[in-house]
Amino acid sequence: MALTLAVIALVLALSGTTAALVAIRRSGSGTRRSGKAGAVPADLGALRDEVERLRADAAETLRHLAVVRYDAFGDMGGHLSWSMALLDDGGNGVVLTSIHGRSDARTYAKNVAGWSCDAQLSPEESEAIGYARANA
Repeated sequence: MALTLAVIALVLALSGTTAALVAIRRSGSGTRRSGKAGAVPADLGALRDEVERLRADAAETLRHLAVVRYDAFGDMGGHLSWSMALLDDGGNGVVLTSIHGRSDARTYAKNVAGWSCDAQLSPEESEAIGYARANA
C-alpha cells in the first residue's frame, strides 16, 4: 500500500512538472512570435533615447506664444497695433511689435533671454511676455 501511494505521488509530481514546463514553453514561444526576445531591451533603450532627444528639441522650440492687441494712438481704434512674444521653455526668443498709425506702420523686434529683455519694453510687450510665461 505504501509503495502504491509512493508511485502515485511520483506520477503526480512528474505530471505537474511536465505541465509547468509546457506552460513555460508556451509563454516563451509567444514572446518569440512577436519579436526577438533579446531585441526588446535594446529597442526599449533606443526609444528612451529618442524620447529624451525629442524633449530636448521641444524645450528649444518657440512654442510659447502670446499676442496683445491695442490702440497705440488715442485717435485710432480697432486695436490694429500688436505685440507678440515667441519664446521657448527657458524664456528665450523674441518680442515683435507692430504699431499702426494713420499714415504708416512700424515694426520692432527685441531679443528676449530668460524671460527678460536688455532693451526697454513697452507695457504691451511686457504683458505679452507675461502671458507667454503663464502658458509655459
